[in-house]
Order: sequence, then structure tokens, then C-alpha cells
Amino acid sequence: MSRVELAQLNIARARAPLDEPAMDGFVSRLAEINALGEASPGFVWRLTDASGGDATGIRAYDDPLIIVNLTVWADIDELFAFAYRTRHAELFRARRDWFVPLGSPSLVLWWVPAGHRPTIAEARERLDHLAANGPTAHAFSLKSRFGPDAGAPAPPGPEPAPESVARP
Repeated sequence: MSRVELAQLNIARARAPLDEPAMDGFVSRLAEINALGEASPGFVWRLTDASGGDATGIRAYDDPLIIVNLTVWADIDELFAFAYRTRHAELFRARRDWFVPLGSPSLVLWWVPAGHRPTIAEARERLDHLAANGPTAHAFSLKSRFGPDAGAPAPPGPEPAPESVARP
């Protein structure tokens, strides 16, 4: 068993409340994509709200249109494979249909001890750190990776194609 796992937070600001017809294309696929993630190699855990289905009911920010996705993965390459080499990539390509650009980082990664489940507060601190300081061993991105033993950046992973892009 590994001593560390990879935590991931991404946030997005919806173009409309999730119960509006404009968001149907996203909301109608949430269960499918969450199940795909859970079945993917390397998936460890994801935050869910009281419904247990997803985290869309969690209000991590004052803006009610900001939704969060907080997950833990065995390693960065397995997260990358899920994000860009599965049906998840279809939603990623269409993200501008449902979400507005934030103008600041919307995804952050960091290493956690195996078995640790990050909180929203911890995740927000990491995202804020990335925005203020750029990629560091404390908070980094898929493009600017740091290995679990930190200090020096990890070799970059594969690039997504331009614009195509808890386990029981």
C-alpha cells in the first residue's frame, strides 16, 4: 500500500442554477460520470453531500453557483487517464456550455497521507495557495506536477489534446 494518495479539488461556476434547463446536459450525466470515476483504476474516494449521489449540494463558497468536486486518487496518472481518456472528456470539452471561466485556477492537486480524506477548508486553502503562489509542492496542477516526495517538480505528464479534451 502506498504511503500517499493524491487529493484533487476542482470548482466551477455554473451559468445557471443546476435545476434550470440550461444545466440539463451536465446534471443528466452526473451519476454516469461519478460511477465511471468510481470504477476507474486509481479511484479512492469522493466527497458527496447528504444525498450521497454527488457534491452539488455542498456550498463551499458564498456564490451558490459554484460547485465543487473533491476526490482522492492513488496517483496522478490514473486521475489524468480518467479525466482525459474516458467519457469524462466529453463533459470537459463541453464545459463552457454550462460553466463560466473563473479567471483563476479552478483545479488543484496535493499529496495526502494514505487514508486521509481532505476537507473543503483544506481544499480551498490549497486552491488559494496555488492562485497566490503558482505551482509548488504544496499545491500544483496537472500541467505543473510535483511528486509525492516533493521539492522538485515531477516530470510533466501527457498533455490533453487541445480543446478535445470510494472504491468498495
